[in-house]
Amino acid sequence: MMTTINPPHTVLKLAKTLEGAGFETWCVGGAVRDAMLGKQNLDWDFATAATPDQVRKVFRRTVPVGIEFGTIGVLDEANVMHEVTTFRRDVQTDGRHAVVEFGASLDEDLARRDFTINAIAYSPTREVVHDPFAGEKDLRAGIVRAVGAPADRMREDRLRALRAIRFAARYGFQIESRTWDAVVESAPHMTRLSPERVRQEIEKVMDQVALPSEAFAKWRDSGAFGTLIPDIAGATALQLRAIDHLRRPILATRPQRRVLRIAMLLAAAPAGRAAQTLKALRFSNATGSWISSLLDALAELEPPMRAALASPAGASDADIRRWVSTAGRTRFASVLRLADARWWAEREAGSNAPSSSSVSSLHRRALRIAYRDPVELSDLAVDGTDLQKLGITGPALGKALHSLLDAVVRDPSLNTPDRLLALARSRSSGTGPGA
Repeated sequence: MMTTINPPHTVLKLAKTLEGAGFETWCVGGAVRDAMLGKQNLDWDFATAATPDQVRKVFRRTVPVGIEFGTIGVLDEANVMHEVTTFRRDVQTDGRHAVVEFGASLDEDLARRDFTINAIAYSPTREVVHDPFAGEKDLRAGIVRAVGAPADRMREDRLRALRAIRFAARYGFQIESRTWDAVVESAPHMTRLSPERVRQEIEKVMDQVALPSEAFAKWRDSGAFGTLIPDIAGATALQLRAIDHLRRPILATRPQRRVLRIAMLLAAAPAGRAAQTLKALRFSNATGSWISSLLDALAELEPPMRAALASPAGASDADIRRWVSTAGRTRFASVLRLADARWWAEREAGSNAPSSSSVSSLHRRALRIAYRDPVELSDLAVDGTDLQKLGITGPALGKALHSLLDAVVRDPSLNTPDRLLALARSRSSGTGPGA
């Protein structure tokens, strides 16, 4: 672990500007912690003796991100925003939001923080570390420990229990025993957390933690799931391990990876319950609809895909067309990834499951078939207007179109206007196959 801290020159420049104006200033928070761990962090924030009004007078380009809590966003020369917060102490808290007062010292400011590893200050102008709670020692030992009395810290902000779990899983640390006890004691009181904050914490785990199962096992064991998401309070180790086999988003350009991880987490819920959970956690309607559709398709398709991949004959093209048709052309690859993650976890646990090579082969074949063969209503060589000319209307129209789709999924050669109209005509008269 590195103890040399090398903040960007823009950070040094901001600190010099504040100190030049007569205000004591320190770098604090995650950037200091990560620098000591030898990890890069772009979010360099400051704690200062300057009040919000004084900060705005010192810097020309500012954003009022949280003036009531003493925080001003300052844009550096590269247009990166840094939070500059006045030294403060808590006056009272309701378990989520604190009333603060300014005029505190640096030590008082650090004393109100959550964990020792986040209560380290660094002066970039003097290259001095200030660590009154031995946070660097805990970094070296791989320990998440609350600042001061753990129960008090959790009572001040119930989100801290979930943050302790995330930090431990993210860095491969252990949660100190008294801090863990406080996490467990805090779980029944997490109803004070807004659904949005719970959702954000889940998303941060999915984004930041390589093995989310380690974090969510602690959510389960602490009682956090029982309070926040009862439907997955009984999630098994195998169900949680499946999440680990879906890749992290890492880049902001890969949000779909996060969605798949969230879908895998909610696959532990009883059938049909994911939609309610997603709505309760304030996920967008689009995300909720996508995840629900994936899980419905997974529940329907995983058994036949498992059986086909385990058989000597394997999956036929007709099987694959049927699966793609059920899931949807744009969804099938995601459904297969979810199934593969589950199978991977099963193989890891010593159970029989389709091999990774058979899944890879299925994926390649499915991509070719999905974009070559008719698998959706829009692929049919006829449409509703054509069937209406045959006198097929009302509810029978939709039924007839789906019947034709079933036929071409079994045999794509049927997908011509003449053959489909003939088939529709014969079925509507009650004389054709499937009538």
